[in-house]
Amino acid sequence: MKIVILDGYTLNPGDLEWKCIQKLGNFTVYDRTPPEKTVERSKGAQAVFTNKVVFSKEIISRLPELQFIGVLATGYNVVDINAARESGIVVSNIPAYSTDSVAQMVFSHIFNFVNNISVHANSVRSGEWSDSKDFSYHLTPQTELAGKTLGIIGFGRIGRTVAKAGLAFGMKVIFYNRSIKESSPEIIQTDLDTLLRSSDFISLNCPLNEDNEKFINEEAISKMKPDVFLINTGRGALIDEYALAKALNSGRIAGAGLDVLSQEPPAPDNPLISAKNCYITPHIAWTTTEARRRLMQIACDNLRSFIEGNPKNVVLT
Repeated sequence: MKIVILDGYTLNPGDLEWKCIQKLGNFTVYDRTPPEKTVERSKGAQAVFTNKVVFSKEIISRLPELQFIGVLATGYNVVDINAARESGIVVSNIPAYSTDSVAQMVFSHIFNFVNNISVHANSVRSGEWSDSKDFSYHLTPQTELAGKTLGIIGFGRIGRTVAKAGLAFGMKVIFYNRSIKESSPEIIQTDLDTLLRSSDFISLNCPLNEDNEKFINEEAISKMKPDVFLINTGRGALIDEYALAKALNSGRIAGAGLDVLSQEPPAPDNPLISAKNCYITPHIAWTTTEARRRLMQIACDNLRSFIEGNPKNVVLT
């Protein structure tokens, strides 16, 4: 079996090994593949792996030998699933590999706002503590999470893990989900307006769909507390970026911590890059060593199961 990985760098920039997948066939890995080379590099392969390289209906039609597409992520919007099905191609994804890592990033952004560790550490490094007349000083307000309200939008695996962490810090936890979800008595499901109006921290942990694109817009922001902090580790397009930048720059809300943007890499003129009190990380919530190692192992298992005639984690919709 000829196996091609088209954009392996983000999964494995050199600190992991491909051995598990290599053992399954004639293996080639490319760090990155531009769109114009997708067909050329995939030609003759029975199995390909992709993270962001697009497999449209037109591309799939030009790859008659292709039998398996492994998506190196949970989301699979880069593959035309209907076209793959019509061509008899199995598409598998990687579910639930980064839950703990993403939840951890939510709180990394929260802690950045409430403690500002780097601000104070840099102050000490520059000599300000040595020159201080006092044994203690703070340059930004220090905020205790206990008693604050954490509002979670989307209550899947990640949302539930964020909720558990919030409870551990003594926070009041509420969530909004389109369907009714069971939860422990301390975690309250509510409507979206109530969540927007009452939360001190709002964490977006829902998938992107046609109904919620840019749902964090000017109207939604107008319902939030002026001292709220918005965290997004879901999808960038959940937010109207111009509306959020305007709100941040005007002081309408206190801050935003974002691990995702609507376009990645972002355009240099994305308004959030220069917005006040906006901290953006380059889509790294999923990239802990542990999460990437799990992702690679699941990807390998997906292909092995396909070869053995018992495919798993198959995308059906």
